[in-house]
Amino acid sequence: MKATHVRPITYMKTHSAEVVKAVNESRNPVVITQNGQARAVAMDAASYAQMQDALILLKMLSQSDAEYRKGHWKSQEDVEADFRKRFPD
Repeated sequence: MKATHVRPITYMKTHSAEVVKAVNESRNPVVITQNGQARAVAMDAASYAQMQDALILLKMLSQSDAEYRKGHWKSQEDVEADFRKRFPD
């Protein structure tokens, strides 16, 4: 995530509607600082949902890789045979 805008929390308190409008229009997150430290990120809902979907996909890939490395896998032929047994024509 690239944060092109950094704003102090006092700015967020007084300009929250402006910040919400900006993140929704630009789809760029805004980092909110407190005492000079990054404390929160404001981002549009669509970008947040997209990021969550990407994280879920990465987690699934990681779990699949771990299972493969443990030897827990089936060949395509085995999967097709199991499928035909469960769902005969």
